[in-house]
Amino acid sequence: MTEKFSKVGTLIFVVGPSGSGKDTLINSAKGFLSKEKFTFITREITRSADAGGEDHIEISKRNFDRKVKAGEYALHWQANGHCYGINKELNQLLSDGKTIVLNGSRAAVSTARELYPQLQIVQINVPVEILRNRLKERKRETEQEIEARLSRATEWRLEEEGLHHFSNDQPIELSIKSFVSLLNRIS
Repeated sequence: MTEKFSKVGTLIFVVGPSGSGKDTLINSAKGFLSKEKFTFITREITRSADAGGEDHIEISKRNFDRKVKAGEYALHWQANGHCYGINKELNQLLSDGKTIVLNGSRAAVSTARELYPQLQIVQINVPVEILRNRLKERKRETEQEIEARLSRATEWRLEEEGLHHFSNDQPIELSIKSFVSLLNRIS
């Protein structure tokens, strides 16, 4: 793992269960926030770029492991059968005073908190029935995988310093407006 980073900017780590709407909220917020102040980081993921969901950089497991070993990531983790990496440009952007919005993972919160002590976490919460419907609609998981994700979603809730709960159960236009407002307040 990399050394602890003393930052100038703000790192906002958006987390929540699959189907909570992280991608929709993050992608929509890009059009409403100042590009001079906010930067949205693209993750490298060991998942096909055609798999749907968030915009990401596809990377093979072999190349991911090589980059981890070479210390090329500022932050990396594994979740839901995939590996996720954030390149070291993150640290430079924070040094430049940027507010970084990053689609994170609850599995990486403790590591992120250790590396970035002033980390701000936005936990997206959604009622389980809405989650179930969203997961079925996107047609990426089997019924068994959906139930496993739902179980994980209800079992794992964060309680951390710098944690902001966000309920994504309103009509999407209202949720986006509320999410943008929250990001502006945090930064």
